[in-house]
Amino acid sequence: MTCDTTATRAVLDLVTGAWRTQAVHTAVRLRLPDLIADGHRDSAALAVVTGVAEDRVRRLLRLLVALGVFDAEGEGADRVHRPTRVSELLRDRPGSLRDMCLLYGEEFYQAWGQAEPAVTTGTSGFEQTYGRPLDEHLAAHPEVADRFQRVMRSGRLVFDSVPTALHLTGVRTVVDLGGGSGQLLATVLAAAPDARGVLVDLPHTMPLARAYLAERVGLDRVDLLGQDMLTGPVPPGADVYLLSRVLAGHDTEACVRLLRRVRAVMTPRSRVVVLDRVATDDPADVLTPLWDLHLLVVNGGRERTDADCRALFDRSGLAVERVVELPLGHKGQLLTPVGKEPAGSAAER
Repeated sequence: MTCDTTATRAVLDLVTGAWRTQAVHTAVRLRLPDLIADGHRDSAALAVVTGVAEDRVRRLLRLLVALGVFDAEGEGADRVHRPTRVSELLRDRPGSLRDMCLLYGEEFYQAWGQAEPAVTTGTSGFEQTYGRPLDEHLAAHPEVADRFQRVMRSGRLVFDSVPTALHLTGVRTVVDLGGGSGQLLATVLAAAPDARGVLVDLPHTMPLARAYLAERVGLDRVDLLGQDMLTGPVPPGADVYLLSRVLAGHDTEACVRLLRRVRAVMTPRSRVVVLDRVATDDPADVLTPLWDLHLLVVNGGRERTDADCRALFDRSGLAVERVVELPLGHKGQLLTPVGKEPAGSAAER
């Protein structure tokens, strides 16, 4: 059989992807992006400050240069390394992707080791690895929970476009359900200086949210409710209810129950804003199916198609008023309450 070198290389790239993840994770753990930016440019200098043998530092750097994390010139011990736009995003400073690299290289990496049983059984890889669901694990490990919320804030590019794209500047009251550390709520409130907000999320998220919102908009404009959004009371009568990357983390029936409870407290002028990726079968879109499978592995969630979303909203007594394209494959869907009570019993709502 003739060797298909192109297909062989494709397979090698696929099966060595985990090696790349761990090489970058190791570099971040050793703070190489910060050290090289601070002027420690050769392997000997980096060996001294990291306490790692020079030969092993050089071998790690060789791969990182090949992956485009760093630039370099020269060879062997004389090779000098320089930062790149990629390595700048991995530095230990606000707004970087360092926490994402750590979370995806540690907790989520371990969960992906159970991808096959997650696909075959439907039980998340995270639960199979750590013995409990993601939310329970985060509640028991504050340091991991803080890192997780900082990672969720890496969606700034998406959030910054929301007020303009969805025309939210005239709102007076905003409720962010599952609002995490408060970045989206702070973004909307910054665009609507006369508005007040309510952030609803689990109790372990409150300290980080309080600190972030105090810095960004001031706690005089925000109420914090530390409760499960799926079971706790929904604040009534808001102009806007935000659900950012929330529905993807739950099964359809849980989403219907949540949306019906929101629908029950909406006024005719209230709107629901749903931010999520929308799944398609477009082979050119690799990121969305990656995220879809990641949700399955991490918490049993899923990305939904347009048809799935509309069926979900219809069951909940909500109608799609407008859909806008947002960065990184996200869509913003603006929903209005239809003029009838949603199907189902009062107990379901």
